[in-house]
Amino acid sequence: MGVHGPLDNGLLTGLLNPTIALALGAVFLVLWFYQRHCPYLAVLAASYWLSAAGFLLQYFTLPIGMAPTKLLSVTCFTIAASGLAGAIVTRYGRRVPFVAIGFLASSGLAAFCWFMFIQPDLTWRILAMNFAFGGLSLVVAAELRVVRDRGPTEMMLFVLSLLSGLNFVARTLVIVIAHGPYQSYDGFYASSYWTTALLSHALLSLLIALSLFCAAALDVMKTLKAEAYTDPLSGLLNRRGFEERATHLLRHCATAKLPVALVLADLDHFKAVNDLHGHAAGDRVIADFAAKLRSAAGTSCVAGRIGGEEFAVLLPLSDLGAARLFAEAIRTVYSAGSVDGLLPGTRVTASFGVAARTGEEGLEPLMRRADEALYKAKRNGRDSVRLSYERSPHGRSETALVVEPLKAG
Repeated sequence: MGVHGPLDNGLLTGLLNPTIALALGAVFLVLWFYQRHCPYLAVLAASYWLSAAGFLLQYFTLPIGMAPTKLLSVTCFTIAASGLAGAIVTRYGRRVPFVAIGFLASSGLAAFCWFMFIQPDLTWRILAMNFAFGGLSLVVAAELRVVRDRGPTEMMLFVLSLLSGLNFVARTLVIVIAHGPYQSYDGFYASSYWTTALLSHALLSLLIALSLFCAAALDVMKTLKAEAYTDPLSGLLNRRGFEERATHLLRHCATAKLPVALVLADLDHFKAVNDLHGHAAGDRVIADFAAKLRSAAGTSCVAGRIGGEEFAVLLPLSDLGAARLFAEAIRTVYSAGSVDGLLPGTRVTASFGVAARTGEEGLEPLMRRADEALYKAKRNGRDSVRLSYERSPHGRSETALVVEPLKAG
């Protein structure tokens, strides 16, 4: 293996990029070991390591010869750039544009081979590969531009992708026009093109990696928060998660002047289910009810398991009548079905309390009124829905609680 040029400051500067790339690849690999469900992290690790290999092969010539070594170097760069582009797009839930990436990568390599082996021209080799890499960067920018709910990391990567595209295209054109053309590799690694390429690549690689590190860290934080706020048995929010999400939704509905209602549900005779059929069967009952509740609530509502066998659903854009229909539909479907693990013919029911928000009523008083309605349903035969009203009687300024019974069908 030969060294392309003396071991001088230029070479030491050139080793900056492979050193950075090797370190970044190692960090992404460690992240992947802890987040195996995120394969894009492994792709990032491989991409940065291939990038490091590409830079090293620019300085060290393999026994196969200079031209094949340069081709191998550019191939490493191309695969690394394609992997990086695909990984970033995947991270943000977009479909990887394989056709665009494949076209740009293969076109760049084909042009490089032409100007290396058929019609040797170093300047056109530089232009061909930089235009290909610039195109890949702009493809990433185009994909990130349409990502919904873009946060700071998405915006940062979008800007960096644009800057990377400009760096590969505009910088290369300006320097080639001003200082080119380049006839051979003699003195090339001390040229203004190579020096600016090294420095800009090092800076952009670090900034892109830091943005991706932040994105991965945010993923971990979201996962931990979801686990802290989610009830593992039902898959719904736990009490803490429900109260936080419900408070936020109530605040939003108050600002937008939208109606909102709360439905509380409690499984009837749940202790008897546990005693007769075992706790495993009781767990299946809770999971089955939660699945029906989640299916009916959809994504716009806030649903949670707030106690052992007690559930809550906050319904935006719903008045008392709409919430009553929602509760009655759940009650009917649940009482008519069966639960796996229970003896055939075993019927499990639930009772419901419904309250609609008045004014800018907070979550605590709203839950208190719904709970009082639920208590009425439990006390008066169960398997029913009761409604809570809050209104001012004639001649009095204070509010009074009125609970309207709704007989089970």
